Amino acid sequence: MTQPPPPPGGPQYPPPGAPGPYPGQGPQWPQQPWGAPPPPPQKRGNGWKWALGGVALLAVIGVTAAVTLSVAGDDDGNGSTTTPTASGNTSEIASADDKGPVTVITEDPSCAPARPILETRAATQRNGWIQRDPSIPATAWTPEVRAQYEAVQQSMRGSADQLVPIAKLTPHRVMRELYEQLIAYSRAYADSIPSYTAPDDNLALASVAAASAVTYVCSAITYGSAPARGPLVPALPAPSSVSPLGDPSHPKQFLTEPNSVCSDWDTAWTQFQKDTAAWRETPADIPGSEWTPAQRATNDEVVPVMRRFASELQTLGGRSDNPTLRDFADLSAQYHRAYAQALPTYTPADNYLATAALNSAGVVQAACLAAKE
Repeated sequence: MTQPPPPPGGPQYPPPGAPGPYPGQGPQWPQQPWGAPPPPPQKRGNGWKWALGGVALLAVIGVTAAVTLSVAGDDDGNGSTTTPTASGNTSEIASADDKGPVTVITEDPSCAPARPILETRAATQRNGWIQRDPSIPATAWTPEVRAQYEAVQQSMRGSADQLVPIAKLTPHRVMRELYEQLIAYSRAYADSIPSYTAPDDNLALASVAAASAVTYVCSAITYGSAPARGPLVPALPAPSSVSPLGDPSHPKQFLTEPNSVCSDWDTAWTQFQKDTAAWRETPADIPGSEWTPAQRATNDEVVPVMRRFASELQTLGGRSDNPTLRDFADLSAQYHRAYAQALPTYTPADNYLATAALNSAGVVQAACLAAKE
């Protein structure tokens, strides 16, 4: 196995209550580590910005190889959906029989074919759209800005259509759900463009969080951190039920209104950013064997924080009565645990576990914001 490139940094959060988006700054989307090695981050804080507490969700990752990388039903009134059985041939959906617990994914055949689609999508988004001010409505766009949005609109529609067979290819239920939400929120954002207003940006954020979760799950596989650490994470119990299988060609947002756990989810995020402030200042590209005593102490101290946060997310997922939300919560929880397990013998590739964990939770955070508007 080739040596992985230095991974992008970990999470960075603005101060609690900080306004977002920042004046003149639109979100720059998480970028894919596939391809040429990116420059090493100086510290984890260079990697992520999540604005929490009900303000816009922002993400920034500085790397050079760029890719940003559920189904129609009756609303139960608690932000969950009941999904009809797929009208197509379910034998074409490799995850149709996956009813087991969510795990750290150590291999997935969907990663390779997803790559060129997501790379093309990312290239379009680098037309200036990632530097936009998302607070400006469509009625105030300049011709240049309108052209940027319309190009991304077309790209999101096209990539969503192209990802449908890939959603069917993965054998993992939770990966299919990530693809489905990427498809659903990309289409919803594209639909919003003609009459775009600031709240519609949360649709893009949900799409990007799902794409980024796929990206870093795949990166953790490619660079060996998932196969190395995943088997050491205790298995979750099998869920009592899973989302009924739907048609990946026509997925819908998994939250049509805020779920009852959205407020507590936001609170957990806010506390996590406070508890990980020192860890976010430590370098992500230095292996544990080269840490200073102070760096070692900081990383040792974050282990119980990661595990406590994982337990909180798992509990919230179970309380949600939304099987898709629960799966994303469990995915984030298991990747946080895998990262905590890795820290005593940390290598830079292990940071992909942290970014997969954060983006999996970010799908829920962004979807809660989108459903709130």
